[in-house]
Formats: sequence, structure tokens, C-alpha cells
Amino acid sequence: MVRRPLPRILSTGSAQIARSRELARTAADSATDVLHPLITITRGLRRLASAGRRRWAETPKDKHGPLLFLVASVVLVVALVPYGPLLAVITLMAAAAWQGRDRTPPAPEGPDESQAQRLQALYEALVPYFSTAEDPSPLYAHGGAWEKAFPSHEFDGSGRITHLEIAYPAYFPDGEAEARARVEHLLTAKSGRGREYHFDWDEEDSTLTVTVLAPLPTDIAAQRFVSAPGETVLGFTDPSQVPRTLPLDFGEDRRDVPPVVWRTGIRSTEPHLLVVGQPSSGTSTLLRSIALQALQYGDVLVVDGGGTGEYACLTGRDGVLGVEVELAGALASLEWAAQETERRLIAANQARQAGHPPPDDTRRPLWILLDRPTAFTHLADADDRKDPQSLLQVPLRHGRAAHVTVVVAEQFDSLDALSDAVRQHTRARVVLGQAPAALLEAVLGARPHTTAPDHVPPGRGYARLGTGPVHRLQVPATPDPYDDATSDAHRQAVLDLLPPRTTPADGESLPVPAEALAVEGS
Repeated sequence: MVRRPLPRILSTGSAQIARSRELARTAADSATDVLHPLITITRGLRRLASAGRRRWAETPKDKHGPLLFLVASVVLVVALVPYGPLLAVITLMAAAAWQGRDRTPPAPEGPDESQAQRLQALYEALVPYFSTAEDPSPLYAHGGAWEKAFPSHEFDGSGRITHLEIAYPAYFPDGEAEARARVEHLLTAKSGRGREYHFDWDEEDSTLTVTVLAPLPTDIAAQRFVSAPGETVLGFTDPSQVPRTLPLDFGEDRRDVPPVVWRTGIRSTEPHLLVVGQPSSGTSTLLRSIALQALQYGDVLVVDGGGTGEYACLTGRDGVLGVEVELAGALASLEWAAQETERRLIAANQARQAGHPPPDDTRRPLWILLDRPTAFTHLADADDRKDPQSLLQVPLRHGRAAHVTVVVAEQFDSLDALSDAVRQHTRARVVLGQAPAALLEAVLGARPHTTAPDHVPPGRGYARLGTGPVHRLQVPATPDPYDDATSDAHRQAVLDLLPPRTTPADGESLPVPAEALAVEGS
């Protein structure tokens, strides 16, 4: 079937609207410039009238008569004097223009004394990094002026730097990560701790732009995101990093927030995900969020090596193939997943050779979520059994063609126990919690261009999809609804997203824990 083009009014509507807005803005600015004297005089007449009413109200009632007689006498004299009315109108217009002038105090040019001292101190601190003894005309020198080194700067109400552009000599090795890290550490310490900074190095112009980042929102609850099949929202980031926003509900309010979207499927370049973090950093929260989104279009298999019951809310739900917390169940489930991947590949290949589309059961997404699989590795070694990670080679290697996606969550102290297949095929990476820059670079493959906050909230970290940029990330709050420490609003948000419970063929419902019934019934 030939795809019909969109009507011209739809394909060019956004451009026409943008041009119309620009023309309207230009016309409004021009009209304001032309009518500025009239606007000033009108404002002055209004102020003079207000002053006259106040003077009349402040005058005692017994003096209203003499005041009216005085005003009438002045009007009579002006009317009898040659050119009196004309001179009176000119005088009134001049007084109105004077009263209607813009009285807003002009913004101070340049920084004040305290801000200049802060910039000078920062300049002196950068001298050892941006100067050499061989430079005949150094840009940075002890006792020098900071005006040429800092072309632009902005401060907040407390006098701390919020934006700073730094010019540095061309011989500074800005291509070396160690040299950059030393300068960034100094700027973070001198500009004020407790905030997050973004460093933008322009190697072509030899400039460094330092910007204070606003905190990422931590009040985003689990909800149904506006996304297409094959798109998974990992979390949310800065508006300047991604060109897309999603409408989200914040209680009764609704705001647009920029997301970090991970695309899976047959055309994905990063079909599998690795999540790394500290304990209580939000790795299980991210896996629950991914599971709730995956259940809209596919099936989910959960293998929980931690065994803490973080995924009990998924047990017995439609689309959930199993929630395994023991070694035997994990081995059986992952072995089935490997065979299912092979079956899908064979069925799709046979259909393709026969000239038919792939069967529907091979195109339904299958998600394999593993939380702390290295715990099963230690148990398998102790019992002399097969490592469950060895069963992931087929889904990891051929999962993209078979619509099988693998998500692995592990802690920092067990990274060495991950298999080579997991390390090699999980090119989408997420790091949650506090971590040194060297460890972030080892996991993500690149250092973030931002500093980490002193206090890291749960679900806060960084994400990198393949060879793309490193994004700040805040995972939406998706707690275990059966946890007593969960707020009622977040618990209900997760319960609303859970699919209904599965009813077997014999009509008898699956056994449900009593605490689960109590939570869902409340």
C-alpha cells in the first residue's frame, strides 16, 4: 500500500505558526517603540490625576471652597493670558512626561564588590592550572585581572556563581581527562559545594562554560507514560540534554518533563540493559518500573537473586511468566528462555523462507529481568551446578532478532562476578547511587560532564545508551506496594498499573498472600 502524504496544512502548519508568532512579536515591538512617547505621557497623566485625588482627599473639608476658588482663578488667568492655553497644555504634557518616565533603577553594570572578590579568588586559584613560565603574555598570572579570563558570569541572590564562562590558553591539555578533572574539582570547591555543575569544554575556542544545574524532580510517581511500543522510559533528565518531553501528572498538576528513553526491538542498537548501583540506590525500583511498562505489550520473567520479595506484587499477574527466587527455579526458567529464543529464531526463519510474515508468538516481546544474578552464581558453585548466567548467552546474543530483551541489575561489589556475555552484550548502562568518577567511567565507558551531589536520593544516577552522551537520571518512584514504609500515594500508583491476576483454565484463582490482599483492598 502506498503511503499517502499528509495534507499541506498539516505538514507545514508548525512552520507557519512559528512564522506568524515571529511576525506578531516583531509588530508588537515596533508598535511599542513608535507609541512609547504616548504611553509615557498617558502614564504620567494617570499619576498626576492620582496625586490630585490624594491631595483633595487630604485637604480638610472646611478648605475645599478656598481651594476650588484658587483653582478657578488660575484657570481664568491662564485663559486670559495670550497663548495661555497652549502654554498650559505644553506645561501639562511636560509634567506628565516627567512623571511617566520609567523609574526602575538601572541594573548595576558588572559585579558588586563581593562578587568581584569571589571572581578574583577563583582567578587566582586557576593560575597554576592555566599558566606556564614560558608564556610571554600569560592570560593567568598572580595579581592579574580576571575580566579577560571570565567573559560572562551570573550570580544568584546569595552571591554564588550560577553561570561562568572561562577562557583558557590554547596550550592547556583540554583533551586529557585528568587535566579536565583537576580543573573541574577546583571549580566545584571554589564555586560552592552542595550543588551540581555542568562543564562544557569547547576545545575549538578554548573556553569552558560552567553552569549550575537545577535538582532533578524526585516526586515523579509511577504512571502510564506516553510512549510507543518498543520505548521504555528509564527516568528523567535535564531539558538541555534531550529534545523530547513527556506530559506527567504531579497530583493535580501536569508538567512536561524530559525523559531518558531506551528503545528496544529488532532495530535497537542497545537491545539489553545493565543496571549497577549501591544497596538501596534504586536498582530494584528501576526494574519494577521497567516491568510495569513491559507488561503493556509483552511478557515478563523475573529472576530475583536477592530473595527479598521485591517483586512479590508481580506474582500471578497477567503477562508475568514467573517470579523465581530459588536456584532451581532460576535455572529452569532461564533454560526455558534460552529454548524459547531458539524456537523464535527457527520459526521466524522458516516463515521468512516460505515468504510469510513471522508468527505472532515470535513477535510478542519477552523481557527477562534479573536482579543480582551473581547470588545464584555463588550458590551454583557451592552446589556444583550450572551457573544461571551461562544460560543467558543465547538470549543476549540473539535476543534482538527474537524480540527478547535482557535487563540485569547488580551491585558494585559483585561486578567482577558478572559473565563476559553480560558485560559484552549489555551496551545500555545505568549507574545509580554514589560512585567515584573512575568507577562511573569503567561502567558507562565515559565520564559524566556533571558533578554528583553530596546527598544522592534513591533512584538518582547516570544513564548512557551505547555510545551516546551520559545523562543525569532520576528514576520514577516505583516502590514495592507491599512495603510498609511506602507512602499511600506511591503504593496506589503502582497498584493501579499492575495487570489483573491470572485465572487458570479450571477457573480457580491462584493463591494470594494475605498481606497482598490487605494492601490491595485498602
